[in-house]
Amino acid sequence: MEVAGFIPSMQATPRTVGAGCEGGPVTRVSLSRLPGERVLVVDGDRAAEVALAELPGLVAAREAEERDPPRWVWDDTARWYPPLLAAGVRVARCHDLRLAHHLLRRAPAVDGRLLDGDQSKHWDRLGPTTPSHPTLFAVDESAEHLRADLEDARQLAAVSASEEAARLGLLLAAESSGALVAAEMTWAGIPWRVDVHERLLADLLGPRPPRGARPRVLEELVAEVRAAFDAPALNPDSRPELLAALRRCGLDVADTRASSLRRLDHPGVEPLLRYKQLAHLFQTNGWAWLDQWVSGGRFRPSYQPAGSATGRWSSNGGGALSIPVQVRPASVADDGWVLVVADVAQLEPRVLAGMSGDRALARSARGADLYQGMVDDGAVTSRTDAKLGLLGAMYGATSGESGRMVAGLTRRYPAAFGLVEAAARAGERGEVVRTLLGRGSPGLGDAWDHDPDDPPPDPDSRARHRRAFGRFTRNFVVQGTGAEWALCWLADLRNRLWRLGGTGPLTDRPHLVFFLHDEVVVHTPAALANAVAAEATAAATTAAGLLFRDLPVDFPLNISVVRSYADAGKPAAG
Repeated sequence: MEVAGFIPSMQATPRTVGAGCEGGPVTRVSLSRLPGERVLVVDGDRAAEVALAELPGLVAAREAEERDPPRWVWDDTARWYPPLLAAGVRVARCHDLRLAHHLLRRAPAVDGRLLDGDQSKHWDRLGPTTPSHPTLFAVDESAEHLRADLEDARQLAAVSASEEAARLGLLLAAESSGALVAAEMTWAGIPWRVDVHERLLADLLGPRPPRGARPRVLEELVAEVRAAFDAPALNPDSRPELLAALRRCGLDVADTRASSLRRLDHPGVEPLLRYKQLAHLFQTNGWAWLDQWVSGGRFRPSYQPAGSATGRWSSNGGGALSIPVQVRPASVADDGWVLVVADVAQLEPRVLAGMSGDRALARSARGADLYQGMVDDGAVTSRTDAKLGLLGAMYGATSGESGRMVAGLTRRYPAAFGLVEAAARAGERGEVVRTLLGRGSPGLGDAWDHDPDDPPPDPDSRARHRRAFGRFTRNFVVQGTGAEWALCWLADLRNRLWRLGGTGPLTDRPHLVFFLHDEVVVHTPAALANAVAAEATAAATTAAGLLFRDLPVDFPLNISVVRSYADAGKPAAG
């Protein structure tokens, strides 16, 4: 697989140091799992074995005694950090070898051969730690006891030898800081009122049903759907049965997605859509979800940093990245506390302006509404046209109104629109593209290869595959760089909140409890809400300066201070 000549504009040169994502020299202390409840601690040229039970005390002492705490180097933050948090120990910084190894393996600017060596095949296969009891170190659960110090040395050498060492160093620091945030958010949990959630479910679905049965409201809707489609035995959860019932009624439909069903003219469609909506809620956030994921007044999901190819997070459990609006009223701050909810306005278009060095688009991005800024600059006549054009450029619209707007705006913003176009063309050629800080896209693999004994692939099919991959790489460079900006924002905000909260433990101070791509939620004492909002804004400015120092780009935040997450973004009363 070739690597694209496409590289984001060097006009957007990231800084190498900054609050939360520092890339400068810091003492590194590696921790390796050993059999027999032991840990190998390598600190510079000193190595020692300690009992697992002694580790929290050792880490706490090093964090407290040094003005500049060390960077803890370990195989997986999700394995090592929760037991430390359970012991009341917070660490300032770490290096997550698992996340870094997979990132460097795919980074176009890294010589992958420098990562080869003792146990490297095990590092290639190492997946994320699955949720377990937070007070237990899963030391003996792995077949391999990987040497963190050896892998760390290989990774440092690979980054140092790269022509993009500063960018990669910043990315690895931000990625590892994100892993600390993820573990802390799971440990702290999102404030959650079980009584409110159960009342919401009862209002929408009826009383809690016996295990394996549908709630009363769903049973009533099933009866209504069966009657409307004259199908007494229809199971609306079965796609084949539902398609057959629809077609018997003369409805020409290829699938059972809600968007397809809404186009149908039939009295059974409305109860069917209602059923599908409530059935989804019952299955994903019903009583069983409450039993599994909420305890002690907290929803404790399991996050997976870099869970997608672009670096965006996913969820290992609990569905944290998709909390339905129907149950958000259950997320209520503790007495005397509030939730500060901050989200970035139009993150990806602003990132596109910064990484491309497009000064005209950066000028439009000044202020709270980039799309309106494009109108004010005379690029388009309406905010709708601005949005259609920018989203069309990032997602590959070539036809219709969006395609027409892309053509016109390309002349207005040549650097920005040229960057995503170059990424698309590279993808169509089967090349790998990269984000601003150096994360590489997946390749096409052997999708175009075929057995010599088989017929040659259909040229039309191959062309469609190329175009589809081009649409992916077009968006990858922007979405991936947006994820990098968000990681730097998170890392800096995490440290600011810690300094803001005095001397108490993590959950006694303002602390992050939720993160979703371009939004954070902080649980804070009410008296500190304004200070938290100011720190969130300052951290956004810091993240922009880290990535786009040569071209100032505004990243304004929409901030709500609320008791319930459901009220975020709503206008204040009065």
